[in-house]
Amino acid sequence: MKKFICSLLAFSSAMALSACGVASSDNAEDNAQSSGQATEASTDAASGASEQEEYTDPSELENKYDVVIVGAGGAGMAAAIQAKEEGANPVILEKLPVAGGNTTKSSGGMNASETKFQEESDIEDSNDTFYDDTLEGGQETNDKKLLRYFVDHSADAIDWLDNMGITLNNISYSGGASVQRIHRPEDGAAVGGYLVDGLLRNVNENEIPIFVNTDVTNINEENGQVDGVEIDMDGDSQTIDAGAVAVTTGGYGANEEMIEENRPDLEGYVSTNSEGSTGDGIKMIEELGGQTVDMDQIQVHPTVIQKDGTLISETVRGEGAILVNQEGERFFNEMETRDKVSEAITDLPEEEAYLIFDDALADRAKQVDFYKEQGVVESGDSIEELAQEINISEDQLKETLDNWNEAVDKEDDQDFERETAMDYDLTTRPFYAIKIAPGIHHTMGGVKINTDTEVLDEDDQAISGLYAAGELTGGLHGNNRIGGNAVADIIIFGRQAGTQATKFAQENN
Repeated sequence: MKKFICSLLAFSSAMALSACGVASSDNAEDNAQSSGQATEASTDAASGASEQEEYTDPSELENKYDVVIVGAGGAGMAAAIQAKEEGANPVILEKLPVAGGNTTKSSGGMNASETKFQEESDIEDSNDTFYDDTLEGGQETNDKKLLRYFVDHSADAIDWLDNMGITLNNISYSGGASVQRIHRPEDGAAVGGYLVDGLLRNVNENEIPIFVNTDVTNINEENGQVDGVEIDMDGDSQTIDAGAVAVTTGGYGANEEMIEENRPDLEGYVSTNSEGSTGDGIKMIEELGGQTVDMDQIQVHPTVIQKDGTLISETVRGEGAILVNQEGERFFNEMETRDKVSEAITDLPEEEAYLIFDDALADRAKQVDFYKEQGVVESGDSIEELAQEINISEDQLKETLDNWNEAVDKEDDQDFERETAMDYDLTTRPFYAIKIAPGIHHTMGGVKINTDTEVLDEDDQAISGLYAAGELTGGLHGNNRIGGNAVADIIIFGRQAGTQATKFAQENN
């Protein structure tokens, strides 16, 4: 049986692994009573804690801020920067010792449509196509109002990041997308570390206070309006007043109890999540009467290393890798949505598969360098030698690669009708394989919000002064999240939370 493992590394390891985000620096997808103990930071493939550990000294904590932002992941930092742009005095409170959360673990990219970078690359896309792809991927269960806002503001989010020196102009395919839409750093590096570094740099440049090791234990409400939070900082409890509160604490993918409560069938699955993803924000908002939706919708990612929960980025498949079973045969369309690919792997007798790719792909997908360092990549100077290394039929694997390369050449995958990520054949020595199986990746359910990111109660009425964005919210992704939409979610709705929380604070305080 698979063990439930969060891919957690010690704080010192997280700092060392920030070197995995070197490409990002060079280029200047949570407990009932509290938001959890300040524990050690996490990281994963080709992403790491930011090297810019410039956090605010605890002695500088004030008693009141215009906007209090709970959680220093991508959504939280985006909210803070936007709030500052809108004229607010925001603060970010983070329970872990470093900023980033699950954002640091994102290795794919950010989906967006009708962007200037797509136009520069002659990629034809539209907001309507993005909408349709996401709706189809979510099995027509997505909150359509949230989805419409999401796609219509995606290009602006790409521009906003670019204007801050966070440039995502390398565009590729992701599962469930009908066109090239996932935006990555220029050199193809993992988006997570690069994004966190850039956001944190802008937080510091905007002189936004960010306090780590600061555990938010309660959201305060008086006379029907949220007006602050209770915190525990280094063992000291205190109250921080606020004109508005934006909660961006992430999902619950690292909370085994919540996973089993909502999806008993996922008991024992490995998890790719940051240790901070324990559902704290969801629980605190529920205590205020906030409504939750889609809590049983938990995404299982198809390509996860089982020993430690390391996620193998969808970029590898998006650049042309194929999946083979223990017989050395392809068995499914690798670029289908994550739920379908995961199910196909689980249906195999061995319940695991191999990603197969070549050296040219490894050069395009920089994340592979990290996977090699982790010792999870098998290699061979020929296809036959690779087959020996992974103990599958040499003849069958060679036949599979030959058939695939012919399909790429003819632009026709007769076996599984794959239509995307067929731009490159697999012919450049050496050849590589990574053994993978599905793992818990993203919790698509959470608190219900409207397009203003206001948290809604059981009667669909806004809880005054309370906003939420990112993975702790539900509805946008429906029954299945398209790869690349998580990063888009945190930036688009993080910004909106910053704008709307500021507006509320300015009008009501």
